[in-house]
Amino acid sequence: MTSRDDIATDITAQVLIKAYSCGIFPMAESAEDTTLYWIEPEHRGIVPLNKVHIPRRLARSIRSSAFDVRVDNDYDGVLDGCAASRPGRRSTWINERIRNLYRDLYELGYCHTVEVWHEEKLVGGLYGVALGGAFFGESMFSTMRDASKIAMVYLIARLISGGYQLLDTQFVTEHLRQFGTVEVERKDFHVLLEKALPIEAEFHKLAVDTPAQLITDIIKDHRTL
Repeated sequence: MTSRDDIATDITAQVLIKAYSCGIFPMAESAEDTTLYWIEPEHRGIVPLNKVHIPRRLARSIRSSAFDVRVDNDYDGVLDGCAASRPGRRSTWINERIRNLYRDLYELGYCHTVEVWHEEKLVGGLYGVALGGAFFGESMFSTMRDASKIAMVYLIARLISGGYQLLDTQFVTEHLRQFGTVEVERKDFHVLLEKALPIEAEFHKLAVDTPAQLITDIIKDHRTL
């Protein structure tokens, strides 16, 4: 389900928070388009936090400690990375209006970034919105092999540690499917969302300097059959 808002409508950070609590989110048609669409997919991608799978090669990359993972350190750098064109994608839906709206959320403490650095260069990351016990993943990028995947693993460990119950990926892609992402119907997503929102989760509970081995252990220990 999509709807196009009036270009003159003043969408504020508070409106955006309300929208997320109702299960909808905004997107633009392109980076050049100033108009936003409200999106509510009939089928929603989620990562069950108790059933996360980490590919073996990726686990080895994480344990190699070749990367430095930071949190809420470079909002603009992450947005630039997510909006940049790359092979197979010439442009994105992240326009200036999206940037400004989520920057407002970032400054209010609702929007977060997980960043992967290599030799003091930002090489991958993701951003999303935290609300109650739900985290809504928005976009991710990578300019170096495994960087966005590492950001995803670190995000999952952080959500588990902070008491989150729902990780929304909006849609299911092959990139996300390898972590155990599944698709649920809209009505089932709303049930999960209603259960997650009242939870007082804590995004920064996990220390930023947590050793890589402990990151994978947190996820492994949280798995259920």
